[in-house]
Amino acid sequence: MLLDRYTHPEMGELWQDGYEYERWLEVELAVAEVMTKRGEIPREAMEEIRAKAKVNPKRVLEIEAVVRHDLIAFLQAVVEEIGEAGKHLHLGLTSSDVKDTALSLVLRDSGRLLKKDLQALRLALVNRALESKHTVMVGRTHGIHAEPLTFGLKLALWIAEVDRQDERLDQAIVSVSAGKISGAVGTYANVAPEIEEAVCHHLGLKTALVSNQILQRDRHAHFVTTLALIGGSLEKIATEIRNLQRTDILEVEEPFAEGQKGSSAMPHKRNPIVSEQVSGMSRLLRGNALAAMENMALWHERDMTHSSVERIILPDSCILLDHMLRQMTRVISGLKIREDQMKRNLQKTFGLTSSQRVLLALVEHGCMREEAYAWVQQDAFQAWDNGQDFIEVVSADARVLNYLAKEEIQGLFDLKYHLLHVDDIFRRLGLEG
Repeated sequence: MLLDRYTHPEMGELWQDGYEYERWLEVELAVAEVMTKRGEIPREAMEEIRAKAKVNPKRVLEIEAVVRHDLIAFLQAVVEEIGEAGKHLHLGLTSSDVKDTALSLVLRDSGRLLKKDLQALRLALVNRALESKHTVMVGRTHGIHAEPLTFGLKLALWIAEVDRQDERLDQAIVSVSAGKISGAVGTYANVAPEIEEAVCHHLGLKTALVSNQILQRDRHAHFVTTLALIGGSLEKIATEIRNLQRTDILEVEEPFAEGQKGSSAMPHKRNPIVSEQVSGMSRLLRGNALAAMENMALWHERDMTHSSVERIILPDSCILLDHMLRQMTRVISGLKIREDQMKRNLQKTFGLTSSQRVLLALVEHGCMREEAYAWVQQDAFQAWDNGQDFIEVVSADARVLNYLAKEEIQGLFDLKYHLLHVDDIFRRLGLEG
């Protein structure tokens, strides 16, 4: 399992050996209960199994050190607790009937916890988006000043993406919430299909329509790649925060705790370390997603090449994303939004962010677009190269004045024009306020 420093108790508990063993036992008991109802296991034996069955993880590991098979070791340890009636466990089953079905329970529970995390992030984004809906800043394309927008719109963009990821996570949870109790190669030769259906219904899982010895790994690949996609969205947010916190821009800052230190050498430093951590961890998730896709192709009805990989990528991906979501929620909730600096940065380009408005106004007044574009570009470059206000250069351009009065030109530099539809965009997201 991943380093403790990234493991939060709620998610960590789902991936402890003891929790996995308890899910194995849950599957074994569910099968035995169904077989008892069918008259395949004596009722008195089932009562004894129900009363005595428990897992001693330490004993499982002791036996596994000898038999070199985790499910056999588990069964032997449980039967030691039960006694004679334990012989009725695991009738007609193969190891993967138990392990894969139990793994689906763990992945389902992990997915539900990640969904809870994702919804917490969305709530933090919504709160800050409403707060900064009309906080004007410059938009940047290719790293260069473009046109004004608001910081709230930037957050709204992320909210819409989180909503898409939430839908994908729902689909991935559904896909991985499947069980199989079909025997050694999936033929039901020694265990009836009706048993599988009853067991899966009891466990709250779908029944795999067809399986061989295992559940097919496209389900798991779907789940892990979805986690990687969510991680990609978090990296996108983290990268933007890191860029906006650069000293040269300084429009936002990550929360900085009392007593926190940014550098061992430079006391003045307040580094965006959480966003950097999230960006780094997203690389791990993408690597795990690739490994999950590699696991899809196995020999014939099953080989074990996927097993060792999954022991690492499944817990690590769930634990990583849980940590990343919690961290990003904390960053968004405590993000310092520097409105004063946003205004200063917007003014650094001498009003050039209104160049398209001047261009469009000229065209609307009868000027050919290519000619208007050339004039506005020339005026813009003059303003930039000479440190002049763009509005003054345009207002002194006789070519422009042939089409636009100076009073009209003044109105073209009103920033409110760019924000006319902010409320409309928020309403599309169902956000009012």
